[in-house]
Amino acid sequence: MFALRSRNGQASGKQPGTSARIARVGLTMVATRFAVAIHILLLLATEPGGQATSGRIAGSVGTNPVVIRRLAGQLARAGLLRVRRGPGGAELARPPEEITLAEVWMAMRRPGLPLLPNHPGPRMNGDALGRAVPGLLRGVLDDAERAMEDHLSGVTLRELHARVVEA
Repeated sequence: MFALRSRNGQASGKQPGTSARIARVGLTMVATRFAVAIHILLLLATEPGGQATSGRIAGSVGTNPVVIRRLAGQLARAGLLRVRRGPGGAELARPPEEITLAEVWMAMRRPGLPLLPNHPGPRMNGDALGRAVPGLLRGVLDDAERAMEDHLSGVTLRELHARVVEA
């Protein structure tokens, strides 16, 4: 590990690319939470009646029950499932054909965190291209994210469940 030095020779204490690394980690976490959330909902669609406990779901997902309870809380706040403490388990709040993957995505992502992060561009006194690229890219990346969300809004939990049953 090394420290960056500013123009006056002082160590900044930051590693190069720290903000980009944080954005990548945040993006990976959102994508992973999204996949696990869909796994949770599919299991609940398969095992209706509130019989699926966090331990049962964690075994299927391959993670800790605490992670499942945290994500289940986010899904419950989004109105996608109902959770009962104790042996009651969880169940879908609505039928699977009424739950879209876009709703799951929105429940798992952090507001204001773009799916495809952009670099900030030059700090000061950059050339015209350096100043223009982040804004140009932001528009393209935002369009790509909207296209993904539009696609997800057309896929229901029932459709994914049918694919699992076929497999």
